[in-house]
Amino acid sequence: MACCAVATPPVFAQAGQAEAPLTFTDTAEEARFHALVAELRCVMCQNQSLADSNALIARDLRREVLELMRQGRSDAQIKDFLVERYGQFVLYRPQVRTSTWLLWFGPLVVLLAGGVLVARIVRQKAAAAPARDADDGQEW
Repeated sequence: MACCAVATPPVFAQAGQAEAPLTFTDTAEEARFHALVAELRCVMCQNQSLADSNALIARDLRREVLELMRQGRSDAQIKDFLVERYGQFVLYRPQVRTSTWLLWFGPLVVLLAGGVLVARIVRQKAAAAPARDADDGQEW
């Protein structure tokens, strides 16, 4: 038990360390970097971009993106590199491919199917409702 108490403080100290800020060579590099990491998804957080995430893997990926930029790679090459490692999930806007058709067109298909279903139900109820006579026995 004492062994665990002695071993844990360094772990907490390491997790609590702040990320050293990234330094950019110029404002164009900084603008390109921020635009690129805003389009990439954190592979751990799922609904946060690399720019917004504080996860350790996001910090590492931000550093890697900057390093790839400095190696002269284009935005498309950087995205392709990350897709190769993490899959289409890393992109906020995955490419339209046969493997992503459900992702792109699934909501539209569900919406259309729901509309057809509602239209059929309304028509069936309208056909099943008894026709009202003009004279229903009330005097107005």
